[in-house]
Amino acid sequence: MRCAVVGSGLAGFVGYQALRAAGVPAEEIAVWGDHDDPAGAWRPRAAAIRQRRMRSESDGHCHPASFPGLAPREAWRRRSLAPLAATAFDRYRPSVADFLSHVEELRVRSGWDRSLVARRAERVIAVAGGFEIDGEGPFAHVLVATGHPGLALPEELVDDPRVVHAYEPHEYASRVTVVGAGMAAATEWLNALASGAEVVSVRRREPLRRPLNVPRPLFSKRGLARFHTAPSAERAALLHEAGAPSYPVGREWDDPLERATRDGRFRVEASVNGSEQVICATGFRKGYRHDPLLARLVDDHALETHDRWLVLGSDATVPALTGEGRTLAIAGVAAQWAYPAADTLMGMKYVGRRFARRVACRTR
Repeated sequence: MRCAVVGSGLAGFVGYQALRAAGVPAEEIAVWGDHDDPAGAWRPRAAAIRQRRMRSESDGHCHPASFPGLAPREAWRRRSLAPLAATAFDRYRPSVADFLSHVEELRVRSGWDRSLVARRAERVIAVAGGFEIDGEGPFAHVLVATGHPGLALPEELVDDPRVVHAYEPHEYASRVTVVGAGMAAATEWLNALASGAEVVSVRRREPLRRPLNVPRPLFSKRGLARFHTAPSAERAALLHEAGAPSYPVGREWDDPLERATRDGRFRVEASVNGSEQVICATGFRKGYRHDPLLARLVDDHALETHDRWLVLGSDATVPALTGEGRTLAIAGVAAQWAYPAADTLMGMKYVGRRFARRVACRTR
């Protein structure tokens, strides 16, 4: 086979779609993963926080090309040009239901199931002719897309029986403390208030208000070029700042919180108190060390790292293991050194397109 994708979640799926669009047959791609549904990890998390719309604006889809995305199907269904107009200005946010339907359609049409190797990969090793995955191969081109390395909980709350993570299934008690200040936390404030609960917000800092979870300049070609040329310490500082909690500006967020504050049903406190339920909207563990496959990859090949990130090329390849005739690239959250918003669908496309370009150029 020409290439392999390690990881069967959304980042691997987007990379796979880019390969197929570049003309690589399904039979020449091996996808290693422990589940066949590309949205299998994402779906229950979105359901847990009652997410209804995608946050990736017009890029909230898995097609390799950004435009037009899912807007035409909604425009046809609604008999309205409004979705097309919104996507032209990068303001279209498809529903979660539309997104999941789109994933299933692409899965069937692209041959995803024919490519799937139904088991989790444990190790990727560089060998003559490319890379072996758990002793199988070699594969000349490998995209590692292992996803988020587990849910994060504050250490002091790990054994608290009241605790549930926001991304785990849950209902709401009558008095709820939400720990965190990002998008998941803001969503949970509104969910719990809508259920009739009294809500306490516990956070270490005030959240930023921005439409995307990374500052918009870092999505632009100019901002990304500056990021790529920045010294390592400055780049790491930018990534730490990009990871700061944020949620969008808008009356749909502010009005319910203002009403609840006036009614005494929403307040901010410095620490967890006596609430019946504690919801940790604290995201995921951060850093390659929390991902066993990536940690082994770094140790086995003495790869360059900085802080919690793998040092990657601007195309998300691992420089020490990529050259003429072979490619090792990283997709998803672990690719932030190449693209700060690598864990978004837009970031997954960024990596997937560049990986597919290398595969197609070197195998024709």
